[in-house]
Amino acid sequence: MIDVFTAGLTTESFLAALAVTLFAGFVKGAVGFAMPLILVSAFAIFLPQDLALAGLILPTLVTNLSQAFRQGVGPARETALTYRRFLIAVVIGIAVSAPFADAIPRMVYLLMLGVPITVFAALQLMGKSLAIKLHHRDRTEWVLGAIGGLYGGISGIWGPPLLVFLLSTGADKLQMIRAQGVVFLIGAVALLASHLGTGLANAQTLGFSAALCIPALVGLYVGYWVQDRLDQQRFRRWTQGLLVITGLNMVRLALA
Repeated sequence: MIDVFTAGLTTESFLAALAVTLFAGFVKGAVGFAMPLILVSAFAIFLPQDLALAGLILPTLVTNLSQAFRQGVGPARETALTYRRFLIAVVIGIAVSAPFADAIPRMVYLLMLGVPITVFAALQLMGKSLAIKLHHRDRTEWVLGAIGGLYGGISGIWGPPLLVFLLSTGADKLQMIRAQGVVFLIGAVALLASHLGTGLANAQTLGFSAALCIPALVGLYVGYWVQDRLDQQRFRRWTQGLLVITGLNMVRLALA
């Protein structure tokens, strides 16, 4: 019965996966994102690529369910309507790219996402204004949503393009957190559906993914406690700083 959840991993590897997921859940609770980024980068060290991607599917789904509806159904629905262009583009992008998860070199997609994200976040930290002009917002939302979806289908990561959009449009803390939860939730459902079709999500890999939901939720609720105590300015600085670290880590993984 235990093998259903461990996917044949050694005890050490399974416990390491639980610990990484606990930490990833905490970071997500505190700033609203980075769970798949942390899981992908850490799991790549000791897990096969297919198990690493499948393992993050259910923890991502359940934590985003909590995050999206934390302020209630009404605000979540309103947020979904506000960012509908991004959502539609993400879902289409995931469906298009998921079948190619094993075909695209890992180094390529990590570099193509990691470099621009690092540059963008670093410029914001240095005080550069990168606000999107009002008349470009709809077009930018479609483009960034498509980029996020295309990357999401092959890597399980579609958050950074959304963060770029939210930071560039000056979204406040609650709006950023809720928007991330709603977009990531719908993206997680699309990712699960796509990989049920590709076969990457199967009885063995989803059992492992289900086991990771427990530490993910524990970490998430501890992170919520921290998030509630961050003011708007500090929250944005934490978000920008974490994006820089995330981007640099993706570049490191690509070149390793």
